Amino acid sequence: MHLIWENVVKNLMALWSGNYKGLDEGKGSYQFPPAVWEAIGKASAASGNNIPYVFGPRPPNVASDKTSWTADTRSFWMLYMAPILLKNRFSHYKYYNHLLELIHLLHICLQFEITDDDLRDIREGFSKWVQKYEDLYYQHDPHRLSACPLTIHALLHIADGIRLTGPVWATWAFPMERYCGSLQPAIRSRRHPYSSLNRYVLDRARLDHIKLLYSLHTKLAFHPPQVQTGVSIPSYTTCVLLAPHRPITLEGGLLTKLLAALATRYSATPAALRAAVSKDAHEWGKLRITNDGDTIRASALDAGAEDGRDSSFVRYEQLVDKNARYHNRPIILEKKTFYGQLQRILVIELAPVPSANPPQLTPSTLLFGVIRQCVITSAHNVLDIHYYKKLGRVEVVDITTVQCVVGRVSLEQSEYAIIDRSGSLARAIYAEDGRY
Repeated sequence: MHLIWENVVKNLMALWSGNYKGLDEGKGSYQFPPAVWEAIGKASAASGNNIPYVFGPRPPNVASDKTSWTADTRSFWMLYMAPILLKNRFSHYKYYNHLLELIHLLHICLQFEITDDDLRDIREGFSKWVQKYEDLYYQHDPHRLSACPLTIHALLHIADGIRLTGPVWATWAFPMERYCGSLQPAIRSRRHPYSSLNRYVLDRARLDHIKLLYSLHTKLAFHPPQVQTGVSIPSYTTCVLLAPHRPITLEGGLLTKLLAALATRYSATPAALRAAVSKDAHEWGKLRITNDGDTIRASALDAGAEDGRDSSFVRYEQLVDKNARYHNRPIILEKKTFYGQLQRILVIELAPVPSANPPQLTPSTLLFGVIRQCVITSAHNVLDIHYYKKLGRVEVVDITTVQCVVGRVSLEQSEYAIIDRSGSLARAIYAEDGRY
């Protein structure tokens, strides 16, 4: 936390903006002109409306906001927004490539599990990165020695620290900082602040002991237990539905696309399925993935508050036939990832379909999502960043194919970059009192 987000990344941002310890560029050209840095800052702040709240606070303006930066906001900005906003901004691409190498190494360090091969990549990667840093910023000039603080050298020891103490998430300072923040309300006396803290910590420790001894976690919790709300659909255990909600009638193009999805799923004729599908359905406005998953909004029922943050874009997976273009070749299905906007969430009733393969002899309740697909134009495969300019076809998919919510960053010429955090460690979740 302190090594990377509060030092290395913070210093890099100061170098790029020309505000690092009075240093100029020397023989390099890594500083952004003021107009470019201000444009990057405005784009950073403007992206907040398209980044879901589960990703954290709104990204601050990197050029003008000096007070909103924390280790949390700086880490999100560096890992996900910097490779998007700084693309094609440096006068020489070597600075951008150097940045991407750092971000790639940080993603490896943040993995939930780290293998011996990962440790080797971290060790070798940071060794090369530091050498390149010295070439680009220190420039082997003794008068620029301030560009090489101790924290740059400390990067060479990250691999050793992980091997000795485990993955970064097991030892970083975020839990302690959060705990210190929880102690602030306990200070009731300005004259004797430490006495207030001591009393609070002691009382809390006593309560924790009582909870453990007598299994009173719920009754003695500092906060009321979380009540899980939402409507569950049988056979859909991975999600619950949330208001708003309204009844609808299936007809027109929506019914046609739904029948096409059912025909693929049940290997039945459209006529048989049309007779089995009830035209009276229900539409819901939000979907929450269980086990502390994301809350996703359907755009059709989203009121869109002025200060709202768009949570309707998702990542979903489908089985696609590799030989779809070749009629004479066998069907070979492979899983493929797509991105799109979840427009509607539908609950439909399906009567028995004896002609299906295999036969469906009992009625069922099905949950579908109507998604308008993003037409991906390019991607950065290493950092898993995808770009699109327009939305394409509308398709109806089973809601279990929806994996998570994604964010977006608006770029020039009506282009968007997709922020997908669904890696091996999507985000840290802090347990509240009583959730052991």
